Amino acid sequence: MTGRPYVARKAAVSLHAQFAVCCITLLCGMIGACVSAERPRSVGDAMRWDARQEPLPVATMHRLKEETTLPELDESAGLEEYLAYAALNNPGLEAAFNFWKAALERVPQEESLPDPRFTYRNFIREVETRVGPQKQAFGLSQAFPWFGKLKLRGSVAAEAAEVSRQRYENEKLRLFFEVKDAYYEYYYLGQAIDVVQENFELVEYLESVARARYKTASTGHPDVIRAQVELGKLEDQLNSLRDFLVPVIARLNAVLNRPTGAKLAIPSSIPDDRPLFTDEEVLLWLTQDSPVLKSLDHEIERARHAVALSKKDYYPDITFGVDYTDVGSSVTSNPQGFSNPGALRSASRIAGGMGDLVDAYAIGKSLRPGNRPGDSGQDVWVVSLSMNIPIWHRKYAAGEREARARYLAALRSRTQQENSLTSSVQRTLYGFRDAERKISLYRDVLIPKARESIRSTETAFRAGSTSFLDLVDAERSLLEFELSFERALANRAQRLSELEMIVGRVMPRDTEASAEPRQPEEGTNQP
Repeated sequence: MTGRPYVARKAAVSLHAQFAVCCITLLCGMIGACVSAERPRSVGDAMRWDARQEPLPVATMHRLKEETTLPELDESAGLEEYLAYAALNNPGLEAAFNFWKAALERVPQEESLPDPRFTYRNFIREVETRVGPQKQAFGLSQAFPWFGKLKLRGSVAAEAAEVSRQRYENEKLRLFFEVKDAYYEYYYLGQAIDVVQENFELVEYLESVARARYKTASTGHPDVIRAQVELGKLEDQLNSLRDFLVPVIARLNAVLNRPTGAKLAIPSSIPDDRPLFTDEEVLLWLTQDSPVLKSLDHEIERARHAVALSKKDYYPDITFGVDYTDVGSSVTSNPQGFSNPGALRSASRIAGGMGDLVDAYAIGKSLRPGNRPGDSGQDVWVVSLSMNIPIWHRKYAAGEREARARYLAALRSRTQQENSLTSSVQRTLYGFRDAERKISLYRDVLIPKARESIRSTETAFRAGSTSFLDLVDAERSLLEFELSFERALANRAQRLSELEMIVGRVMPRDTEASAEPRQPEEGTNQP
């Protein structure tokens, strides 16, 4: 066929194909826009920031004053600066934060529909039909999971994100405890060095007194030897404490992510707020605020949603599709209708009374609508619906049993963890109460008595009514009590920090009350 009618028909076919492609492309874009729209989720979207641009969060009880730069850890830096430095610079905390952030990004992935599928077929060898040859075909299909599947998948992912969040919170509390524990140990070491140094100076003074009395024959040579032996012991103890500064500083620098040999000033004081709580309140706060127990609670919820999701496997997923086939103009060798010579002969035979059923069939075939010129080149649109057939019930039942077993395991793990944490809290409370008792005992009773004993013993020694050995024993008692007092102060602060890590909240304090700082005994090291 040639001429303008043929060109017009080909142009119309081309326009139809272009229109179909445009419609399918537009439909793909609409589906993509609907799928990619972010829906509100139950996890904290307000906490989703880029860790490369924003600083890592710090616990409510340790807010940063300067959130853009690391604090200076100079001699004036206190515990808050150390905590802020660790929160901004510790790689373990940053890793936990990014694990949480990655878990958050799973939620929109699980809640979204599968990608729509676009297909294109080109008939290399055109298939001839009654309306024309099939040239090419376009198809678009979208799978829809069974009702409720996407919501349950999103719930499972959201609960998993909450588990990661609580693990991040627990990592943050653990980091703060490690900083505090090392900081308080560093403080104790500095105070212990000062105490031993003061006692060393005291024994030096006593040794000079013994030598002076020995020259005047007021005392024997053994007293001088005892003083020198005591000086040797104190010097050895002082050197050991100073050498121990190296691993303690390395430990503190490690949690701060600093070079282990970096210099750090010895803390001159530690917070001495008096906590205001009972053991029963601590155990109650444990069940309410512990990030470890909260993470297990969310793990239980995740497993519960997983059980409900496993039941959806018994139902099929549905796929809707639209297909378009580009059909060319039909080319027939025989004219249609009564222009067909065969049909004309059959009509003549029937008119002459000689026709039969074969002639009637030939006339009907030449006159049928499908063979009319108006049907030539008509394109084909097809709407399809398909679904998978879930017939492997044994597999789906096994998946449901697996989900139920994980749910029961999460319940039992939560109970076991609560029992373990309760035991840890009781042990830590004992250490805290014991340290408080020792602080009161040494500060209010033993240290004042030991200082009084040294004064009275020294007076008696000068008068010659007591031996030098009694004076040395009194000095040893004072040294032991002062070191035990400083140890108890550090232990109380460390156990309180451990309680806050386990329970997951700041313990209420009486900020107005404070312990009296240790004061060196006046006049004991003066000739």
